[in-house]
Amino acid sequence: MHNKVAHILARACNDVGASAVRFNFRGVGASQGVHDDGRGEVDDVIAVLAWAEQRWPGVHIWLAGFSFGAAMALRTALRDARVARLVTVAPALRWLQGLHDDRPSCRWLIVQGDRDELVDASEVRRWAAQMRQPPELAEIEGAEHFFHGRLTDLRQIVATWLQA
Repeated sequence: MHNKVAHILARACNDVGASAVRFNFRGVGASQGVHDDGRGEVDDVIAVLAWAEQRWPGVHIWLAGFSFGAAMALRTALRDARVARLVTVAPALRWLQGLHDDRPSCRWLIVQGDRDELVDASEVRRWAAQMRQPPELAEIEGAEHFFHGRLTDLRQIVATWLQA
């Protein structure tokens, strides 16, 4: 929640007039519970979606996540039809094993740094390309996992895509 990439994703949403909610998954920071290997974390996202829907009735729900959060956002979008747009930044593929051609019905953007030391860009490219309807993929040249020196590029790519 306090990571600079999460901040940039929230700011990109704000840039296009959307409200943004950042939250901790269970067991992180002051959140209750314990890590649940991705199962309970999807429930966490669904709970936040329900809260947002009550807070802002009638708005389109967009999900954006980074790394583990990107994987949980995708898993949530596969289960919850309320999601109208999905942005996954450096999706942690190890949390997406078993999802070979699973694709949410919403518009979906993957943003990946080509020098990511934690999430291999070529694996992300290969994983996305094998889908019958691949998501949109924006690769940022020279960007590593935390997008040091490339956060402005990340913000612009996401904001531009959200406006389209």
